[in-house]
Amino acid sequence: MRFSLILGISVLSEAAAFVSQQAAGNAYLPDSVPPPPKPEPIIITKLRLPPISPSSKNGSCTHDLNPKGTGCIGKDSDLHSGHFLHDGKHLLAVANFTGAPVAPNPASIYQGQQLILLKTDNTTFRNGDWWKCITCGVSEENSAGRSVAMDYPQAFVDGKRALVGTNVVECVDGLASESCGPDSVRIIPLRWNSTTNSTGPGGSMRELRLHPDNQHIGFSSLRPTPEGVTQYAFFGRISYDPSPEFGIPQVPRYDVVEVNLLYNTEASPAIIVSPEDRTELIIRPEALSVGELRGFGGTGNLVSWLGYPIESCNIDVFASDLTTGEVRRLTAHPEYVDPVDISPDDKWTVVLDTRGTDRQMFMSALRGVPPLIDLVTTSAVSSVRNNGNRRFFQPWLIDHYGDRGSYFGQQLNSDTASGVTGSGDIDDPSWNARADPRWAWDGTRIAYTQIITQSPACGGENPLPCYNSTEEGESQERILIANLSSRAPLDLPPVQPHADVVPWGTPFPPGATWSDVKPLAAGNYTLRGKASGWANVTLTARSNATVLESVSVQYHNFSNDGLNVLTGSESVLRESVTPYVEQLHWFSDLEQTGPNNGTKITSPDGFHLRIDIDYNFFEANGTLISTVNGKEYHQPANLT
Repeated sequence: MRFSLILGISVLSEAAAFVSQQAAGNAYLPDSVPPPPKPEPIIITKLRLPPISPSSKNGSCTHDLNPKGTGCIGKDSDLHSGHFLHDGKHLLAVANFTGAPVAPNPASIYQGQQLILLKTDNTTFRNGDWWKCITCGVSEENSAGRSVAMDYPQAFVDGKRALVGTNVVECVDGLASESCGPDSVRIIPLRWNSTTNSTGPGGSMRELRLHPDNQHIGFSSLRPTPEGVTQYAFFGRISYDPSPEFGIPQVPRYDVVEVNLLYNTEASPAIIVSPEDRTELIIRPEALSVGELRGFGGTGNLVSWLGYPIESCNIDVFASDLTTGEVRRLTAHPEYVDPVDISPDDKWTVVLDTRGTDRQMFMSALRGVPPLIDLVTTSAVSSVRNNGNRRFFQPWLIDHYGDRGSYFGQQLNSDTASGVTGSGDIDDPSWNARADPRWAWDGTRIAYTQIITQSPACGGENPLPCYNSTEEGESQERILIANLSSRAPLDLPPVQPHADVVPWGTPFPPGATWSDVKPLAAGNYTLRGKASGWANVTLTARSNATVLESVSVQYHNFSNDGLNVLTGSESVLRESVTPYVEQLHWFSDLEQTGPNNGTKITSPDGFHLRIDIDYNFFEANGTLISTVNGKEYHQPANLT
């Protein structure tokens, strides 16, 4: 994906399979939604990376590879692109430097995971390099208390700071300035005080996202339990403390204060028992069912997140207004999505999605099925998206109103259904995107990273062959820029500071207790179709009654839209082998008539899936096949 190419159209059109379901959960009424946008011209360019070392051996980054002695990165350097700086001429990224000579050689500082800055305008720094390592050689004194992990690099508007993992990297002269070197860079830790006694390292934060006001952040936090893993999202303000008196590390640091839990016991549950009839269930597509926080809209008004499915087995990304709580469904294609970035003016969304690959379709292709079995399947279903380290993501551009009708966005890097596998072209399917895509501040460019498929996701027992990289130095990674060539640069006012309080959230001061999501009570229920029919639902809990174990559903001429009618049965029993390993025993015999006519059927002995939600290796016995308008979707082969 890192070569220049002008792309015309690549709009995924699967109208026959996916009619009439896209409006579900959307804040807009059908008569207020404009027609989909026409495809636009996109020019893809590739950013040049630092020299590539052939190995990790000390000294393998030779003078021939880099005469200036400014370091090499590995072929597989865990490269992640990040934000553009506000000047639009530089892009943040993180990469692992390797092959440096041993100390006292001055080049010995170019080792390990580092924050780098890449030129995007075909110019160089004063020394002739097209990149600069920001954190290489920073002293222990200037990085006291820092965390080792560096991910999701995000630029502050001032050009002097970047959020990288749970660190803020700061250079008072500006990150892009020639005078910004090891002696002038500070790596400042970020701490969330989650306990009343204020001791220890603070709460665990992951997937940090910088709010556009540069005063607040969002983050997620995992909470393993005997029954599985629960994830919550938070919003808080960052405050610099030059001399903290409590907690670890007791060094100058940023503290996360005025924290809000983005969960509300009344507004968040997606499925509830009817207050009028305790035997009936109600599904609420407008629920603030925030799971993993994914970012913010460019104007600062929106927060994006993964939430509870609106359609069964269909993992989508949503956005909600930080003040009003109004929910908008950003995606509706039945494939999997989570990396997302909303444009600076909130009018466009770029996502990394498996749409077009059929990876998830064996579970999700039959549209409009209520998300009932998802009470026990969501973690496992979402984990099918990867094969170990292999992602099946490609970048897609979607307008403000989202997927609808036959419109499922425009693929940034392809004007055909698929490129030539192994070619190394920007649309080569063996190259997959890695989180996160990022908009330029003026809305005219999008940056994203790709990695080539590697063993064991190809080669050996895997029927997919491995292909050699055609990148410079045989790099397994690359950074691409999608230039939206017909767009005029945006000129937006500065984002104003957001209030500390999220009205629909829950204040979460130090020592606050986690609001464990209470499962629906076991029992027999009815779900009424909005247009006709009903479903009998049986929920079974484990012996300790703290978590649901199984869901069984029988549909009787069930219809929410008056067009598609669902009959048949589906049941799933979940076993949590460990908090991170789940096993599903799945039996499905569904039939739907109407525009989305099809079936979802398991083999007679069922479909039995075992998957680690951390490592994502697919292993199943039996089959699950979804058929829509005559097209069959089959599960991937084991370990592929």
